[in-house]
Amino acid sequence: MSANQGIRLKNPAHPGGFVKSEIIEPLGLSVTAAAKALGVTRPALSAVLNERAHLSPEMALRIEKAFGVSMETLMRMQNSYDIAQTRKREGEIDVARYRGQAA
Repeated sequence: MSANQGIRLKNPAHPGGFVKSEIIEPLGLSVTAAAKALGVTRPALSAVLNERAHLSPEMALRIEKAFGVSMETLMRMQNSYDIAQTRKREGEIDVARYRGQAA
């Protein structure tokens, strides 16, 4: 098996969508109220919740502190999402395997 083979999730969830549907909406919070609870701006939180921005480690920690969802879980979700998105555009990345220099 080569280094780039193995189990791959086809469409892992963006952590922002998860936070929106599993935390913010069930609590009946507006984006403005959630942003205030997290100590961030509304536009910053909105971008993450609507999957237009990556979840930063700091934002993940804020979510953990406010709502009890593990920072590590959220960051694993972000990492899986990023890997899947990069794999989708793998063909656009034109790099050949390094073979070493001829003597």
